[in-house]
Amino acid sequence: MGRCVTDAARALACRDTAAATHLKLISILVIFFTSVVGISSPVLLARYFQGKPAYDKAILVIKCFAAGVILSTSLVHVLPDAYDALSDCAVASRHPWKDFPFAGLVTLFGALLALFVDITASSHVEHSHRTPYKPIGTHDEKKLADLGAVESADLGASCGGDQAEELVKLKQKLVSQVLEIGIIFHSVIIGVTMGMSQNKCTIRPLVAALAFHQIFEGMGLGGCIAQAGFNFGTTAYMCFMFSVTTPMGIILGMIVFSVTGYDDSSANALIMEGLLGSLSSGILIYMALVDLISADFFHNKLMDSSEPWLKKASFVALTLGSTSMSILALWA
Repeated sequence: MGRCVTDAARALACRDTAAATHLKLISILVIFFTSVVGISSPVLLARYFQGKPAYDKAILVIKCFAAGVILSTSLVHVLPDAYDALSDCAVASRHPWKDFPFAGLVTLFGALLALFVDITASSHVEHSHRTPYKPIGTHDEKKLADLGAVESADLGASCGGDQAEELVKLKQKLVSQVLEIGIIFHSVIIGVTMGMSQNKCTIRPLVAALAFHQIFEGMGLGGCIAQAGFNFGTTAYMCFMFSVTTPMGIILGMIVFSVTGYDDSSANALIMEGLLGSLSSGILIYMALVDLISADFFHNKLMDSSEPWLKKASFVALTLGSTSMSILALWA
């Protein structure tokens, strides 16, 4: 209880609505610019390497860096913030929040939800690309089938390979889209929390920290978008959505505060932040471990067939991505 009183006194001393509003308006521009730079860098880099011998290997290394960023985001940033929100004095003194670890439960639900979406979408994609069985009934049809047997045997391998490659591309597109949904949840939470806050001592260091946060998180998502091979319109739309989500969240938070008077320390705001953060964390943990790291290191033909240096470079990229994003937890 003593800690709660001390925290309340410190927050009251830093409360300055005018200064906080000025800082938030600056942060909208800064975060939008850094988000654009972060997400567009791997996309532009991929287009530069496209058609060159090192294209596939460069994309793989970029994606491994992205996986490290996403994994660190979920475990070092999102989940601890969600736990802190639900453990706050304003929430933890109430039922049922003090009786059960809801942050872990909702994170588990988020991971299971991502698995369910993954299974459902993958089965739909595979079913829609499966060649339908056509029975041969008449004598003439059987003769035609026999005559075409040799030609079918020659074409079977190439058709099967093309179909498998198409399925992999569709899977990569699905992963990128689900990943963006998880990141958008996280970005909205960050933006709304900052927009509702009137604490200038909290916002000032957050502006710089979130700028770097958006660069690395954008690089993570951009690496996945680049590998998925979307057309220009879809790529531009996904990059735009990521770039505007946090600034729009800040504006939404400012509107909520002006209409309701709630700030980021109110119990209802903390509960919403904790639940959405936990859900986002579960989605991102699943996507990072299953659809990014496991898929690239254990189920990627390029990784198996290439020189040993590619595995080492990919692991170094994964470690660098994780480390870079984890260091930012000192400030944001």
